[in-house]
Amino acid sequence: MVTLRPCRNEDRPCLLAIINAAAQAYRGVIPEDCWHEPYMTAAALDQELAAGVDFWGHEAEGALVGVMGRQLRGDVELIRHAYVRPAWQQRGVGSALLAQLLRTRREVLVGTWKAATWAIRFYERHGFGLVEAPRTAALLRRYWNITPRQRESSVVLRRAPPNG
Repeated sequence: MVTLRPCRNEDRPCLLAIINAAAQAYRGVIPEDCWHEPYMTAAALDQELAAGVDFWGHEAEGALVGVMGRQLRGDVELIRHAYVRPAWQQRGVGSALLAQLLRTRREVLVGTWKAATWAIRFYERHGFGLVEAPRTAALLRRYWNITPRQRESSVVLRRAPPNG
């Protein structure tokens, strides 16, 4: 049975395990000075939760196999930290989570690494379009709390609100 559900406090170790396992795809792809091990620490997860990132999980066979966060930031919603266990990738987990989080009347933005072409293609298949470079820089400064190096290595994709 498959269940999409909000993540709970007791899911924190599983969240970290999924994020850090799936983030291995970035090793050697993103700038070396942006990679760290683990990719997300427990303290970093605490900061994301304190900043209002609300995680949803995809549960299958009695375990979480994918997670995706959303964060309300003023007039937009951000998709944050979308990760699927490697063994469960290419099986619709990410698509199901994204469909759940796209049940909104707001504009939705997602930031990802420029070099993560697989992630860019995923979001484009789900109705997102790449934002042009000058606007990307402004959006990254406005809505994300990331380093200048990460900003210069990232792109933003946008999905317009329904009827917008």
